Amino acid sequence: MFMRLPCCICPAGKELKFLGDDYEGVKGLYTRFRGELKDCRNCSMQSACMRNPVKEKGRQVSFLNEGQEKITCLDLMKQKIDSPEGRRLYSRRMWVIEPVFGNITSNKGLSRISVRGEMKATAQWLMYCMVHNIEKLWKNSEVESWA
Repeated sequence: MFMRLPCCICPAGKELKFLGDDYEGVKGLYTRFRGELKDCRNCSMQSACMRNPVKEKGRQVSFLNEGQEKITCLDLMKQKIDSPEGRRLYSRRMWVIEPVFGNITSNKGLSRISVRGEMKATAQWLMYCMVHNIEKLWKNSEVESWA
């Protein structure tokens, strides 16, 4: 059975050669094509087609294969936040989460982590969070004792 290879035509009308391999990029599988060096060197449209002058290889282009796109965590988060429920929940962030970061950075003075290494940095962050939570407990217990 004969299988037809994908094909790509450059702006000058020349057929680019299929490189025969699909490579995996950030967004999914890509198919690559490259023009012949002799065609690209003598092309009148070279300045419009290529960023740099031709040196060792002809023009190369890559296309993302349809149906083989990766769904990244960022894409999933965008879908979640753009939903009506996600918008409602995200709008609460200003009153729930942001004051904590503001308190820790402004009032507690943690503008940057001052230790090196993931374990030490995590320990420092958790210590600041613990101080924040103890302060909240202390303030709430003070209010209840007045009542």
